Amino acid sequence: MTKPFKLLALSTLIAATLSACISTTNAVGLSSEQVTKDITYLASDELKGRANFSPEIEMAADYISQRFSEIGLKTFNGLSSYKQTFSITSITPKSLNVTINNHAFSSENLAFASTKSSINWQDTSTINTLVVGEKDDMRTALRKLNNQGGEHLVLINKAHKDLFARYQNYFNKGLTKLSLKETGSLVLVLTNETKVNSLNVSAATEKSTKSLSNVVAVLPGKTKPNELVLFSAHYDHLGEDENGKAIFNGADDDASGTTAVINLADYFSKKQNNARTLVFSAFTAEEIGGFGSRYFSQQLNPDDVVAMVNIEMIGKPSKFGAGTIWMTGMERSNLGELLNKSLKPHNMKVYKDPYPEQGLFYRSDNATLARLGVPAHSFSSTQLDKDQHYHQTSDDISSLDLNSMFKVIESLSIATEDLVNGKITPTRVDTSKVRGHGKIY
Repeated sequence: MTKPFKLLALSTLIAATLSACISTTNAVGLSSEQVTKDITYLASDELKGRANFSPEIEMAADYISQRFSEIGLKTFNGLSSYKQTFSITSITPKSLNVTINNHAFSSENLAFASTKSSINWQDTSTINTLVVGEKDDMRTALRKLNNQGGEHLVLINKAHKDLFARYQNYFNKGLTKLSLKETGSLVLVLTNETKVNSLNVSAATEKSTKSLSNVVAVLPGKTKPNELVLFSAHYDHLGEDENGKAIFNGADDDASGTTAVINLADYFSKKQNNARTLVFSAFTAEEIGGFGSRYFSQQLNPDDVVAMVNIEMIGKPSKFGAGTIWMTGMERSNLGELLNKSLKPHNMKVYKDPYPEQGLFYRSDNATLARLGVPAHSFSSTQLDKDQHYHQTSDDISSLDLNSMFKVIESLSIATEDLVNGKITPTRVDTSKVRGHGKIY
């Protein structure tokens, strides 16, 4: 049995914030005191920003597991613990040599991404060659090749040198993959050359494998146990800066969402009237590519998931007021409409994503399940156009409005009541209209 966790002493500012919160259990059975305890620990310096692969993210996983155990939840799919452990592979470029038409290119004009251990191209008939001209859309061209997979040599006009440098920097950091399957290679050459008469390309990568864990718990359904409702958030964040002198605590992103998932689990467990099976998941690896949700999605039949409520950054008031919430992709299913019917008698509302230009539907773990047809949406209150704390060391608990956050959790508990009780079933997401994952990078 996991040892109890001791909360850190709070600063005067934090103590003042906490004392301002409602200190009793609210009308629907949610405890603001417990919400405060959970987020205070998850966003504490003790966890050093919950970076992936760090000892501290394991401490966070242990804490979430302990809370699920205290609530009395079951493990997922017969696992021996709440931790759903999996491996991901890092693929780092080691060497790249390119000679085209007897001209050897310098490294500053080369970049590559590959899921293979090595590349050896000497025959243009075995690869696809693409020229990105001065007036072509380089980003769109590379996205298309990435979605196709396979072996590609791309000659990029020097007019795109700035964007090329960005891709070069990105590829040099290496790839992270959930699968060891070799899906293709992309070699970029910055040149005004447009024809390849002769070719010699050799490259090598280095692969290493590490483990991470989602934390998943289940409240079995009473009358519709084969229908699942998923409540989720990611518990990983950025960790410390390069010098280890500053911590990216990730209080809003996404200790707030993780806290909501834990306390909604507690709430529905106490009510004991859920017709459908409820799955509560704290995903890892969201910040490095959403690999936690990707692995999770492979461990169940997505057709069984009636809806996914992914909670992402709810620690501050939205532009619609304190305690209000908005959802991504409202047009992709009627989940938002159904939730609003439940909220209307309470004079509450789920708003449409006010930042469509940000592409937020694809920027959290909901996208993985949505690609499989699940009515999967993220729910947030962040003001992205004004938030000065996003991915900054200032995203700590003192920057949050805990009263507003508690009201958001309360709103979600009311909004999802009929979803949990099996009284409403949202329409599925049209997978043909959801952008897929790239196959190479």
